[in-house]
Amino acid sequence: MARFVGFDHVQLAIPPGGEERARAFYSDVLGLNEVEKPAELAGRPAIWFASGPVSLHIRTDPEFHPASKAHPALCVEGLDEILTRCDTAGITARPDTSFGGLRRFHVFDPFGNRLELMERSA
Repeated sequence: MARFVGFDHVQLAIPPGGEERARAFYSDVLGLNEVEKPAELAGRPAIWFASGPVSLHIRTDPEFHPASKAHPALCVEGLDEILTRCDTAGITARPDTSFGGLRRFHVFDPFGNRLELMERSA
């Protein structure tokens, strides 16, 4: 029987022209590294970010609508560091109910896409 073994990446949309704001948020605030796309995909309007096993692809969409409810939940180490960078950048991080030993916060990228940040409690 077939089974799923993991995620390769999550793709989020942004409006055309938002690439530099996306880089500032995903790299400078969240701390993800921009990675080069494979040559076969170089012409596509997307920016790829990664950190450890987490990969996000940010693609421009002329019919963009923010994902304000649907969201990726990213497991992190160093949540307080990310929250400090959010605060410094003027980005509100909203705490959510912690459960199962996970501290949880929601942040919105500059385009209104929701992201959940989770860290295992000590």
